[in-house]
Amino acid sequence: MTEALSEPVDAPEPTDDVTTPPVLLLEPAEGVPPVVVDEPGLTQLVDRFAAGRGPVAIDAERASGYRYSARAYLVQLRRDGSGSGLIDPTGVPDLTGLSVALGGVEWVLHAANQDLACLAEVGMHPGTLFDTELASRLLGYPRVALGTMVEQLLGVRLEKGHSAADWSTRPLPESWLAYAALDVELLLPLRDLLEQQLAEAGKLDWAHQEFAAVLATAQLPPTPRAEPWRRLSGIHKLRSPRQLAAARALWEARDEQSRRRDVAPGRVLPDTAILAAILAAPRSRAELAALPVFSGPRQRRLAGTWYAALHSAAGLADGDLPRIAANGNGDGPPPPNRWAERDPAAAARLTRVRAALAALAEAHTLPVENLLEPALSRRLAWEPPPAGAVEAALVEGGARPWQVQLTAAPLAAALIEA
Repeated sequence: MTEALSEPVDAPEPTDDVTTPPVLLLEPAEGVPPVVVDEPGLTQLVDRFAAGRGPVAIDAERASGYRYSARAYLVQLRRDGSGSGLIDPTGVPDLTGLSVALGGVEWVLHAANQDLACLAEVGMHPGTLFDTELASRLLGYPRVALGTMVEQLLGVRLEKGHSAADWSTRPLPESWLAYAALDVELLLPLRDLLEQQLAEAGKLDWAHQEFAAVLATAQLPPTPRAEPWRRLSGIHKLRSPRQLAAARALWEARDEQSRRRDVAPGRVLPDTAILAAILAAPRSRAELAALPVFSGPRQRRLAGTWYAALHSAAGLADGDLPRIAANGNGDGPPPPNRWAERDPAAAARLTRVRAALAALAEAHTLPVENLLEPALSRRLAWEPPPAGAVEAALVEGGARPWQVQLTAAPLAAALIEA
């Protein structure tokens, strides 16, 4: 990528001409930068990026699906006048100095809510943000993956084969590093084009409010889920409190193993194996190990751990068993498909609310989930606020001013008409 690509006027125009294929990029314009692995290298990189100009593009690579933790295993940056940089946080785990050097600079990320937590772990906290994925959603693009957006707006195509790689691998292959460097190389020109389109659509202020909300949420301490084990895939197949107790015990045993070994839970014991063990109700460790989903050597080694969890759940008193949650996972209103049976009036309200929001979203060319958080619209329909209090309920529920302005009156009418 040449320096000119950072300027929107030089970016290729979007085209509908299917005979003109996008340019496939395999290498960064200036080559793959060396990976910073020690403090002297980090000091040089900080000085280089502090001397740059304009926004800074930032991305992070994790090992999702491989590791229990969500830590960053690579941080990549790009800024006009500074070039690109790659940092290995396992070698330099404290990037506070870099964050301070970029304190007054706008940070450009794609799907920032996926990376801000792992960046915070290494001391990086943006002051202002531009989220290219969120901007794309507000503009109504149907597919907002980074590769799709740069192909549509910049006329270039990225190889995305490494997006699900195990980034805890060391040493990192050169092709992975090229992929990581290209991601940030294209973020800055993409940001400029999206900002221009937001302004033309009258949505730039909406975007700024959304970016500020993402930052505010990232600064809050994470709220632990009350009963995270209820998110096991297939848990709806369990019909009794005793079976739910077994699911809880196996989930907790797996979580302890995963945390201790820093291995993704699904690689320690898949959800399918948990459900199979509960439904089979083995009466011994040998019966558990004989199940097909426990046939591997790793599962045989841990069969005693899993059977002990099942045995402990079987011995619980009735008063210690988890309840069968009416809402499926224990949080908030029940699933909408149960509303008609439990509360027909609430089901009617939800139908009206959804119709009103869908019409607004279509009129303003954006996804309905970005117009208003679905969980908030469900809460309003399940327990509607008093007449005249819809706007206050929206604000209390975290809706941004632009969302309140658009949705308060239609929602009030929908709740009353239902």
